[in-house]
Formats: sequence, C-alpha cells, structure tokens
Amino acid sequence: MAQHPSPGSLIVTFYGAYGREFAPDGTVPVAALIRLLGSVGVDPPSVRSAVSRLKRRGLLVSARASGGSAGYAPSPAARELLEDGDRRIYAPPRPDGDWLLAVFSVPETERGRRHVLRSRLARLGFGNAAPGVWIAPSHLEDETRHALRRLELTPYVDLFRGTHAGFEPTGEAVARWWDLTAIGELHEEFLAAHEPVLRTWARRRRVPAEDAYRDYLLALDAWRRLPYADPGLPARLLPPDWPGERSARVFAGLHDRLRDAGAGYPAQLRAAG
Repeated sequence: MAQHPSPGSLIVTFYGAYGREFAPDGTVPVAALIRLLGSVGVDPPSVRSAVSRLKRRGLLVSARASGGSAGYAPSPAARELLEDGDRRIYAPPRPDGDWLLAVFSVPETERGRRHVLRSRLARLGFGNAAPGVWIAPSHLEDETRHALRRLELTPYVDLFRGTHAGFEPTGEAVARWWDLTAIGELHEEFLAAHEPVLRTWARRRRVPAEDAYRDYLLALDAWRRLPYADPGLPARLLPPDWPGERSARVFAGLHDRLRDAGAGYPAQLRAAG
C-alpha cells in the first residue's frame, strides 16, 4: 500500500515543480508556503517542522521575499539536486546498452562513509553486482558524478563504462542486480493511485488552478521516486508486461494536463502578496 507523502517530501516536490518560479531567486514567503502545502493536506505545524529539518539538511535557506516578509529558498546544493531531478523525472531514459560501474574501497576507519556511499548509489538507482561493485545504465553518469562530488565521496570511487561481455546472460544478471519484483510493485502502486485521477481529468472540461495544482503535486511526489528505483533498464532485459512504460504514460498524461494549469495557483498567491 502506498504511504502518505511526508511534509518534507511534498515541500521538496513543490520547489521542484513550482517554487523555483515563485520569485527570481526561488524565495517563497512562509505564509504562502503554508497555504500551498495546506492545499495538499499538510497542516501549518507540520510545514514548519519540515522546513526546519530541510534547513538542517542544507536544502533550504532563510531569505527575504519581495516586500520583506520571511521566506525560504532552495540552497545551491538543493538547486543542483532539483536540476538533476528534472533530467531524471521528466526526460524518458534512453539506454544505449552501455553500463556504468562504480567500484569503491573505503577504509575501515571510515566505515560511516561506506554506508553513505552505498545508500547514495542505491538511491541513484544502482544495482549491487558484487561487494564494492555497483552497476547502472550509463546515462546516469553525470548525475552520479554530481552526487559523489556533492557528498565528497570521489576519493573512494572509480567509475568505468563498458558493455557486459559475459558469462551470465545479461537479462538474468539484471534480475540479480535489481529487485525487479519490488520495482514493478512500485509502478503498480503509482498506477493504482493515479491512473484513476488521469481518467477523471480526461472527462473534465474545466481545469481549476487549485485542483490541478493539488493533483499534480501529489502525482509528482509519488512519481519522482520511480525513475530512481527504476533507473531506465533496457526494455529487452525486463520481464514481459513490465508496468514501467504504462506508469510513465500516466505521469506524462497528468503532467501535460495539469502542470501548467496548476501553476496558476501559486501565481494567485504570489499576486496577492
């Protein structure tokens, strides 16, 4: 069963979808942020708590909005994360058949860094091929470099590109490197929650800004994890009836129908000051 989105996740999703356009520097006044998150069911204390956590993580910084009111903007590190996310979330992957290998060695005295490195590679969509050897489609190279530099992990890692030359058939190896059953279930959860939403919007003639904003933000928050769990493996290596293409079509349909219409709601709050 799909989990209810966390306030912190929804705030990050909001900045990715609309917050960077709210003002030239991406600053969103506190009052506006509370209203914008209230539209997707987050109460004001939860917004404030989530903002505090995001500030501690270095993703949001305090700023002054136009008119002098207190607000928050994405940090430079958060902007890079969001830009990497744009490429992963909105651009369909085009695997070229090559693979990216990350081979790492971390001294025992720095085993905490080893955990961070494994966690980050997993979150980027890498599969674990062997101890200290992680693999991903080659189109993830730029984002991997950004993440490793941002976390100061480059001294521990070597990256290689190449093809799988044997001996196990590549499709069988992929099923060992990634948990395809779990990834497929994530796609099915997304479809169960958001395919009915797309069908409903397909029947509606009017697209009210706040309704479009709410449904799009919730869909984007659910979708944006999938291109990381499912890093764009070649279709020929995936099981028959793989639900990934269908869930991608559903998200694309919601994006086309709702994203720009939903931008009208933050614009209304910005105009109201």
